[in-house]
Order: sequence, then structure tokens, then C-alpha cells
Amino acid sequence: MDIDKIRSETPGLSHGIHMLACGSALPSQSVVDAVVEFTQLESRIGGYEAHTQESTMLDATYDSVARLVGAQRHEIALVENATVAWCQVFYALPLKAGDRIITCQAEYAANYVAFLHRQKKDGIEIDVVPNDEAGALDITALDALITDRTALIAITWVPTNGGLVNPAAKVGAIAAKHQIPYLLDACQAVGQMPVDVTTLKCDFLSATGRKFLRGPRGTGFLYIKEKWLERLEPVMLDHFSAPLEDSSLYSLRSDARRFETWENNYALRAGLKVACDYAMVLGLEKIQSRAWGLAASLREKLLGLPGTTIMDLGAEHCAIVSFTIDGLDPVETVALLRQKGISIGVTTPASTKLDAERRHLPVMLRAAPHYFNNEDDLDALIRALKDML
Repeated sequence: MDIDKIRSETPGLSHGIHMLACGSALPSQSVVDAVVEFTQLESRIGGYEAHTQESTMLDATYDSVARLVGAQRHEIALVENATVAWCQVFYALPLKAGDRIITCQAEYAANYVAFLHRQKKDGIEIDVVPNDEAGALDITALDALITDRTALIAITWVPTNGGLVNPAAKVGAIAAKHQIPYLLDACQAVGQMPVDVTTLKCDFLSATGRKFLRGPRGTGFLYIKEKWLERLEPVMLDHFSAPLEDSSLYSLRSDARRFETWENNYALRAGLKVACDYAMVLGLEKIQSRAWGLAASLREKLLGLPGTTIMDLGAEHCAIVSFTIDGLDPVETVALLRQKGISIGVTTPASTKLDAERRHLPVMLRAAPHYFNNEDDLDALIRALKDML
């Protein structure tokens, strides 16, 4: 990877050091250009006219997203964000009273709220898989939890609050063995590591554009395995997802776009396409190697600071680093660092409630270096934290 070239193509780096790819990563100039140029085209000729003129490019966004995750274009729906994608399919599943869903300790709070909502509304039951000794989802325990009432396995691959990487492909193998639908939240995984839905054996996958993929905010996508396309009816329809045949009949689309609605932000879709293509040209294996390597280096440097505790679980760590430093308030620390031109973030117990309660987690600092960062960026963060101490 030509890091100097990549950094020169990332305009945000001229304004400071950014290590919060797990929140909203810096986009490349090409992503910015795609969004701005389409918006300017709309301002010159009108929104409908711009859509018509650039319809081929916009339609190719489905191909770009599909290539990114190893899917087919008709299995992809483009939506506003990862939560919308996840909820679209979760609420479409015909779960009934007594059905059990299996999730993980590190499940994202938004997903767990939806579990509780359907528990209240539909009478489903929730099973939480315990962790193994390293802190990742325990595969043996997962297999043992499955009963004839298990109707769904839904887990988060990489949690928002740290560097854990759950064994998503092994979960998929178990789900396939028992013929149980498998919903994978890949929000933090897409863009920092290779993602292949065939290898994962997932039936559904949700993701965002704004994080490690470096796409625009307000973009996300949903993968639905082909065999499910004719079996799921969204909880909300319009004349795009289900065109009217006559005054008394609608017909659902045959592809994943039955989970979309007619209106959307085409400028952001243009940016999402560029972000997908940019990542694919660089290569997700190379991206993973560099980003995870920088995160490992950061953990080592942080442990040189007195009172530092690395909070990441699992035998395998990704590019998210969660930590605490005795004597430093996380919220105040982030604000002071930002004044110095260094961006990291905090993660609160509310974002991963089950994990936070089990481990009695406080508010933690969270840094996520990406492939466009370098060792100088890490050293600058360490110096700034040392000065605060």
C-alpha cells in the first residue's frame, strides 16, 4: 500500500490526527468529490434529472456493495444506516410466541432493544451465549443452547466497545448445521477486514458506510440470501418495494430492494459506491493487516503509560482499542485531545449493556486507527496522554 498517496488523498489528515474509524472515518477525496459533484449536478439540472443522467452509475452501486461482501446484486438493499438495515429484516422475520433467539454478550444495544420489543409484542424468548475463556462467544455453548424452539441466531461480529472479534464464520457453520436463520451485524467489520457472506454462511448481514468503509454518513446496506427473498415481506411497503398492479393488488419486488422505499439520497449513494470501490482496489486483506497492526502497536504503546488498562476481549483483536487510564476522565480527555488536533472517542456502558453489566465497565476511551494512520500518529496520541498525566 502506498501510504503517502493514501494520506494525500485523505483531506481530513491536513487538519489533525483522526483515529476514530469505529465512529465515522475520514473519507477519501474521491468520496467527497462524488457526493459534492452529484449534489452540484442536482442544483444545476434538478434532482430527477440528475438521477436520470447518472442512473447507470447509481445502479452500479449495488454491484460495488455486492462485490465488497461476496454477494449477488439482487441480494443487496441500500438503506440509510446499519440499524435500519438490521431492523428491516429482523422485524420481517415471522417470529411467534415461544420462539427463541440466540444472541451474544457483546450484542449492540440497539439490536437488544429490538429483541426486547419483540419479546413484549410477540412473546419471543432471548438466550444469551456465554463467552469463552478469552471473552469471545463460546461456540460449544452456542451449540448446546439450540433447541427445537430456536428460530434465529443474531450476533454482532465486532462490538462497538472494543477490539473483540466474535467467531462469525463458526457461528454460521452451526446455524447452517441446524438450519436456523442467521442474522449478522457487521457494522464494525465491513471496511476493516474481508467479508464474504458465503464463508460466513449468514442469511442476513447489515452494515454501515460511515465507519471503516470510509463512506458518507447516512448510508448503509442489507444483504439477504437469495433463498429468503421470496419468503420475507417487509413490515413497511410503498409503491417502489411493492408496485401496484391495480387498485386492489400490489406485487412485491423479487429482489432485496423490496426492503427499500422510493425516495433516498442519491448523492450519498454515489459516495458509497466510490468508498466500496476504493477499498476493493486497495484490498481488504492489506487493509486488515495494516489497521490491525497499528492497533496492536497502539496497545503496546498505551501499556507504557502508568495506570493504563486495555479492555479489549478475545484471542483476536481488531482495529478498535478500548482502554482506561487512572486519573483521566474519558470525556474530558477526548475534549482536550480534540483541542490538540487528535480525535479519539469514548464508549459508554449503554452501547453494549450486557457486556458492560457483566464486566462492570466504566466509560472507556476508544481509539480506532485505520490504514491511513501511521506510527507518528500513534506517538502523538501517546505524548498527549502522557502530558495530561
